[in-house]
Amino acid sequence: MDYLKQYHKVTHTNLLTSGRLNIYLADIDRQAQERFERLIEGIKQAQGITERLKEENALEWVQHLNNVRACAREIVNEEIIYA
Repeated sequence: MDYLKQYHKVTHTNLLTSGRLNIYLADIDRQAQERFERLIEGIKQAQGITERLKEENALEWVQHLNNVRACAREIVNEEIIYA
């Protein structure tokens, strides 16, 4: 919502006055969450980040997973949130 207010004022106002702002934001949130989860799973598979790694070296697993989440968050922001 803050992004809409700051960079797309007309769209924000139109959605707000038509009563569709909350529906729009909920839809964007759902899309972003679904894409985020799919990206994480895909990147984990591509990089070989498995539960076995988690059992063998939890610290390394956490480092990899944090990196994957950061990458996925950037992709989701560019594709869905700031599009």
